[in-house]
Amino acid sequence: MGNHPRVINDFELRIKMNENTVLVVFPSLFSLNKMDSLVSSISTILKIKKLSFSKIRRNGSVIIVETEDPVFASSAIGSLFGIEKIAIAKETKNSFNVIVSAITTVGTNLLLRGEKFFVKVEGTGTDFVPKDIELAATSSLIEKTVDFHTKPGTESDHDKIIYTYITKSHAYVCIFIDECYGGVPYKSQNEKALCGIYDEISVISCLQTLKMGFDVKILVCYTNESELLRMVKMINQVLPRLLQTKIELHFCRLDIKSLRGSILFKIAIITEILVSLARETKIDRISLAISPLIFPAWFIEYNAKRVFQKGVIPWFPLSGIDNSIFETANEIGLGKYMSKIESLCKIRFKKDFSKDKVSKASQISFRDLKTITIKPGPKNIHDIIDSLKSNH
Repeated sequence: MGNHPRVINDFELRIKMNENTVLVVFPSLFSLNKMDSLVSSISTILKIKKLSFSKIRRNGSVIIVETEDPVFASSAIGSLFGIEKIAIAKETKNSFNVIVSAITTVGTNLLLRGEKFFVKVEGTGTDFVPKDIELAATSSLIEKTVDFHTKPGTESDHDKIIYTYITKSHAYVCIFIDECYGGVPYKSQNEKALCGIYDEISVISCLQTLKMGFDVKILVCYTNESELLRMVKMINQVLPRLLQTKIELHFCRLDIKSLRGSILFKIAIITEILVSLARETKIDRISLAISPLIFPAWFIEYNAKRVFQKGVIPWFPLSGIDNSIFETANEIGLGKYMSKIESLCKIRFKKDFSKDKVSKASQISFRDLKTITIKPGPKNIHDIIDSLKSNH
């Protein structure tokens, strides 16, 4: 994914000095009608990371970023939602011979001895079709790399793919391509949603809410200091994606005496706390980390009804998620917590609480609500813990 560590060879490092090197951002399918929001997100993340750029421009259905440091800029942009993939590429004119020459140059520098390569071209040419470019560039590369014993492969069998995207005015020969997270851009819904974070699956639910384009606000619920530290470490994976220089976080220590029931009792209490905070902060929606693949239907309906009764709108980001939840967790650095989700999937749930008990427990816990503001950075975990201690 876009923010994962990666190996970059000497040729990729040299591209920083090439004035024709740009970043090409390929929006996800669902972001094509939200391009302005995506451009705004790209500009914001680069400013937050203090990465300079000279221009962000649209070219057809892609976004072009001109920057002096494409390697670090691509890593920052790749962490955003709303992007299918991002590429470091050589920008050329939309001209048949110029494109073939550029593909040959890039391919010659990227290919190693004995490697199979595949030339793939997409987009729209003016006087030619992409297939013509593929054939001509493949022939040129065979000729130029004959001493390296390289040979053409297929789309399903190759060591390196040399990908080019063509617009009406330019072509982009990709030197490096990184897959991204998809979804839609942050805040593109122009609506706020309050997320409760209290275990591993709730962190993933929060990220899914972000992926849907909401302006996410966070409430962390915990029972003891050890659990607090675990939750803070996990939300540290979320904070960089909020694209804010100052982030307000809410914390609520749950009343331990009240939590003598099941996990369902705990979640029902947290739902009530979320509703109370949403009404207090004038947020219309709360995101509930309850999936029908894990929890019984009656429990999901119970929470939905309780939220609606208080005039708030419930959202269920995990409604359609299946085994991909484990892939999502690994991608965002939560792989080591997966055993917790696996354990949750093995529980046989039964109703062991009443509305009155839930209401009483939530009211007691809500009294201990604390709100802090932090500046995101490398010391997020320490800053959060210290702020909470000073807030006592």
